[in-house]
Amino acid sequence: MKLLDKLGLKVFSILALLLSIIICILIFRWISVDTISLILNSALNNEIASNTILTISIIFIVLAIKCIFFNSREKEINGVKDGIVLKNDDGQLVISKTTLEELVNNIVEGFESAENPVTRIVLDKEHNLIINVMFNVRETAVIKELSANLQTKIKNTIKKSSDLEVKEVNITVKELQKEPVQNITNI
Repeated sequence: MKLLDKLGLKVFSILALLLSIIICILIFRWISVDTISLILNSALNNEIASNTILTISIIFIVLAIKCIFFNSREKEINGVKDGIVLKNDDGQLVISKTTLEELVNNIVEGFESAENPVTRIVLDKEHNLIINVMFNVRETAVIKELSANLQTKIKNTIKKSSDLEVKEVNITVKELQKEPVQNITNI
């Protein structure tokens, strides 16, 4: 969410809260409507206060129009935040980060020694693909060999399936999983 969207959400949430509190105070008759009317009249009759209220109102109007009609998520759907755009003469293809993350998870799960993968895809400023993978390994795994094989397999599969170049494949081993003990009983 963009900074302006966050600001708009916070400002309008605070305004809704203040308006709700004022309405509750009026309903419970802790302050009379005449008192609120007197406060508003004195603020509007004061030139500095009325100019300040007018400026704040104009800012709120512009912010409301921006938040209602100009949603920043439209740009993110076809941009680098949510996916990668591949263009050719016939049009464009958007591959979401989620799709690439699932592809990497499937690759990791294909290795017998790796379990429970979690993948995060990052695009740097030069639009390079950086893949961060975390997973558990079984205690019998040769971690250095496993990670080298995974890095190669991930890079090759991403290149083959999407024609994207992978700058880095960073691997983090979360836990060492113990092999289940086999009970052998003589009958």
